[in-house]
Amino acid sequence: MSRKLKILLVSAEVHPFAKTGGLADVSGALPPALKRLGHDIRVIMPKYSCPAKAGKEMRNIKVDLDIPGFSQKGALFQSELDDNVPIYLIEQAEHYNRKHIYGESGADYPDNVERFSYFCQAVLKAAKTINFKPDIIHCNDWHTGLIPLYLKTDSWFAQTKTLFSIHNLGYQGNFPRSSLVTTGLDESLFHEEGIEFYGQVSFMKAGLMFSDTLATVSPAYSQEIQTPELGFGMEGILQKRSDHLYGILNGVDYSIWNPETDPLIPANFGSKSLSQKMRCRDDLIRMFSLRLNKKTPILCMITRLSEQKGIDLIMEAQDALNKWDVSLLILGTGEAQYETFFRKWSKERSDRIATALKFDESLGHRILAGSDMLLMPSRYEPCGLTQMYALKYGTVPIVHNIGGLKNSIQEFSNKTGKGNGFKFKSPNKNYFINSLQKALSCFNQTKTWEKLMRNGMAKDNSWEYSAKQYSRLYQKTLRS
Repeated sequence: MSRKLKILLVSAEVHPFAKTGGLADVSGALPPALKRLGHDIRVIMPKYSCPAKAGKEMRNIKVDLDIPGFSQKGALFQSELDDNVPIYLIEQAEHYNRKHIYGESGADYPDNVERFSYFCQAVLKAAKTINFKPDIIHCNDWHTGLIPLYLKTDSWFAQTKTLFSIHNLGYQGNFPRSSLVTTGLDESLFHEEGIEFYGQVSFMKAGLMFSDTLATVSPAYSQEIQTPELGFGMEGILQKRSDHLYGILNGVDYSIWNPETDPLIPANFGSKSLSQKMRCRDDLIRMFSLRLNKKTPILCMITRLSEQKGIDLIMEAQDALNKWDVSLLILGTGEAQYETFFRKWSKERSDRIATALKFDESLGHRILAGSDMLLMPSRYEPCGLTQMYALKYGTVPIVHNIGGLKNSIQEFSNKTGKGNGFKFKSPNKNYFINSLQKALSCFNQTKTWEKLMRNGMAKDNSWEYSAKQYSRLYQKTLRS
């Protein structure tokens, strides 16, 4: 029988306390699944100004987090995730009591190197203070990248191993060489085999170089990041460490994303009650004042408006989408050029195109429940969760065949009736349009479309399977 482990999961954001994307969903859902496997799992994150909105009780456990080189002490708060998983929140007002998590007005906070250097050191101080000596520290993305390095010189963690998860290699936490002083690390580490990356200090590189094991959020992405196209300059490091690199597809928290029980949608439905999905569709039509006939499919995108997400493909396909009998709903924020484009388009075609330029999770539930298709033309996608949410809501994904989209979506075959969505092989307009036309053709065949919807709704992407894979990877890391 597998050994029950002490695990400390460290993340810059954890749902429901703070969220900008999929990292928070993973950090909030994986720990309860690991606890159900019998592990002693704890979570730790910064205490931003937003955790109060989670509606969770937080208590100050009277711990001073005094880190050398930082003038202001921190404090430690404790709350709980699902299944009574303890979560600790590091309070340090100078660094974390801000409007947003990483930056404002499209720019990162200029002191992010101080904010996350402090966080990495405070995590280890907190673990000692509460006397929780983990077998595994599970670090997530660049914000935690210095932790494996700090551990190397701390005898208290001599038996502790590290797993570093890469959620998006495109965000690396690279800072000027002068910031090395802020981290408290020795100048001798600033070299090619250390944390130097093209003349900068790289938190991501520190995690990649000094963790015992590396993981990504899908099997396909673990291969893709070893190539020049998607390695963001780190491909050489990842190739060298390929024997310690694994891909585990993220799961879905069905206690939150389930149309049969979802309290945020106007009508609950399942694979045996698809007619109720029409009520959710009607809700969207009223909300956005759309003028559609009953056979007009509603397409949606719930995404960050960035080049990575393939927004340029939607822009290039604008003429075709205007000609076809389709509607498109956009929910998200991002780069100014894309926000301007969608704002203008929705004004020109207010009968068919609607844009909500904001982050609104409850609206996301309603849009997924009432839409017919989800567009995810991402140029790269480490995992993606929205396509897996969409499957459960009977909303058929049309995706670029890459990363987690490749692993989670199976091309639908009209002949065999198997598959749960549509994939295009290259991020260009023609491939995208051809895939969308194939989907629209199936949409006009009612029985075929219902079969396709039910295929997706039957797919089990729960965290239980992924948690077992992580559990085995932790055990393997400890044996290495």
